[in-house]
Amino acid sequence: MTDNIQGKVVVITGASSGNGEATAHHLAERGAVVVLGARRKERLDRLERELIDAGHKAKAVATDVTERDQVKNLVDTAVESFGKVDVLLNNAGLMPLAPMERLKVDEWDRMIDVNLKGTLYGIAAALPYMKEQQSGHIINVSSVYGHKLGPDATVYCATKFGVRALSEGLRQEVKPYNIRTTVISPGAVATELLDQISEKEIREQTKAFVDQIAIPADSFARMVAFAVNEPAEVDVNEILFRPTAQPI
Repeated sequence: MTDNIQGKVVVITGASSGNGEATAHHLAERGAVVVLGARRKERLDRLERELIDAGHKAKAVATDVTERDQVKNLVDTAVESFGKVDVLLNNAGLMPLAPMERLKVDEWDRMIDVNLKGTLYGIAAALPYMKEQQSGHIINVSSVYGHKLGPDATVYCATKFGVRALSEGLRQEVKPYNIRTTVISPGAVATELLDQISEKEIREQTKAFVDQIAIPADSFARMVAFAVNEPAEVDVNEILFRPTAQPI
């Protein structure tokens, strides 16, 4: 059943590839209106054209989630274009793994800016509209690494633990406004995330492991669809999923 997806206006950050792109296709095919945000405008515009040519409703807005005004513009555009925002998927994320002793402080800053502050900027942009509507659904993306620590992933884990913490705090605070919250924690999914690892040896080792077990990005899209499709009185707060073959 997809009756609760039909007609919903869904804003997706990090929509130009991977989990965001797969989710845009998946929800649009089920009748959602998708508003797409990402930095790579050419890829974003191509996705918009693909969806519109297939008969779906879509709008692309170039968005860097580290810039609060740009995230606000993304959500404002959704409301101005389609009258509301039903779902915000805070999907944009980075994972440049490296040992802390390498002191890649610029990478630490970037992960905090994208993974944590980008998520907060999305919440800040959508929450006023959802409070006024007395409805809405905010979906934040954590990771298996938001539940456990791994070597060379300390700062990434910290950001993803943080996403889970702020998602639970948000859940408790928005009950008076009939707003739902979900945090989704994927394991090894086939995306471009590993390309951001600057440490060559770590990148190659991680890719070799992930390539053996990774599941397609549509698996993530189905998790989003499940949470969105549940009736308004059901609040799916957390989804943790891995490939069946993933041991950690």
